[in-house]
Amino acid sequence: MAADQPTVLLVEDEPAQREVLSYNLEADGFRVLTASNGEEALLIVEESPPDIIVLDWMMPNVSGIEVCRRLKTRSETRAIPIIMLSARSEEVDLVRGLETGADDYMVKPYSVVELLARVRAQLRRTRPSTVGERLEYLDIVLDAETHRVTRADQPLKLGPTEFRLLSTFMEKPGRVWSRDQLLDRVWGRDIYVDTRTVDVHIGRLRKALCHYGGDDPLRTVRGAGYALG
Repeated sequence: MAADQPTVLLVEDEPAQREVLSYNLEADGFRVLTASNGEEALLIVEESPPDIIVLDWMMPNVSGIEVCRRLKTRSETRAIPIIMLSARSEEVDLVRGLETGADDYMVKPYSVVELLARVRAQLRRTRPSTVGERLEYLDIVLDAETHRVTRADQPLKLGPTEFRLLSTFMEKPGRVWSRDQLLDRVWGRDIYVDTRTVDVHIGRLRKALCHYGGDDPLRTVRGAGYALG
C-alpha cells in the first residue's frame, strides 16, 4: 500500500452500506479505515488521523453530529474535512450539520459516484498532491500526476521518498512537521522506520533542490522538525 495514498475514515453503522462504500473507495484508490459507531471513530482518529472522514449522522450512542462537533473543536483534528451522510433532508438539518463543522453534506439515498467526486474535491483542497494536482512554491513546481519536479524550469531528480516529502511540504508551506509526523505521512504507520531515516532523506531532498544553485528552501526548526519556507 502506497504511503501517500489518501486515507478515508468511513463511519457507518449499517454493515451492508459500509461494505459497499469501502469497496468503491478502495477501487478508486483510497486507503479505507472503517468504524461502526461514534466511539470507535473517535479512537481511530486519535490513533491514526485520516485525511478525510465520511460520517453517518444517525448512529447509536455517540451520533455523527456529536463526533463532528468534538473533532471540530479540537485543534489537532479541526482541519480534517468531514462529509456528513444523512437521511435527514430538511433544510434545518443541512444547516445544523454545516454549522456543527461538516465540510459537506449528502442526503441518503445518494450517488456513490457523486460521493467519490466530493471526497476528491475536499482532498483537492487539503491534500492536493494525492489527487494529481500541480503544486507551486516560489520557483519550485511539482506535478503530482506526472511525478515531475522542476526548479527555475530545471528538472530535478528525486527518488520516490524525496518526492513524497516534497509533496507534503508543498501542500502546507510554512507548517512545521515533526519527524514522527513525516514518518506517518510519507512512510505510513504500517512500516517501521527509524526517525534518523527522515534526516537522511531530508538531506537528499535538500541536495536535489539546490543542485542548480539557489537557496535551500527547507528550514530545520530546532527541537521541532522541518518546514518549507
